Amino acid sequence: MTLCEVIGVFDYSAYFRYDKRNQIGRGRPVKYRAICENHLYSKAYKKGARAVTSTVAVYVLPDYKKHALMKANPEKKYINRVGLTVGKRIGGAVARSRAKRIIRHAYRNIDTATPVKTGHLVVIVAREGIDGKKTQDIERDLRYALRKTGLL
Repeated sequence: MTLCEVIGVFDYSAYFRYDKRNQIGRGRPVKYRAICENHLYSKAYKKGARAVTSTVAVYVLPDYKKHALMKANPEKKYINRVGLTVGKRIGGAVARSRAKRIIRHAYRNIDTATPVKTGHLVVIVAREGIDGKKTQDIERDLRYALRKTGLL
């Protein structure tokens, strides 16, 4: 018997754990998984469909693992794997973090408004024009790029 059980205090720590790849901040679910392997970024850059705007560049490649993952777990809905790249040209750490935050927010807004096609690797690269832009501008550019690559 633990001390918490003896004095009647419930241990909430088990309820607040979450997988960082599946959820983002404060336990909110996210509709995509992160691309964790470097070779997938390289493959998306080389072979993927590309759309470039003033603030973002988007590379889209069909995910080769989609069919294997769907066979392994057919009742689970397959989702896109998304990777963000923000280079040092954007600015310091604060500017890069802001750019990543805004891009994530824009992608989430687009996906909830009009569902994006699933089963793809999506790499979003921030360009130098992103510095100082508003969220609406970046969302507009990202929507255009996703439409051009065929995800919308």
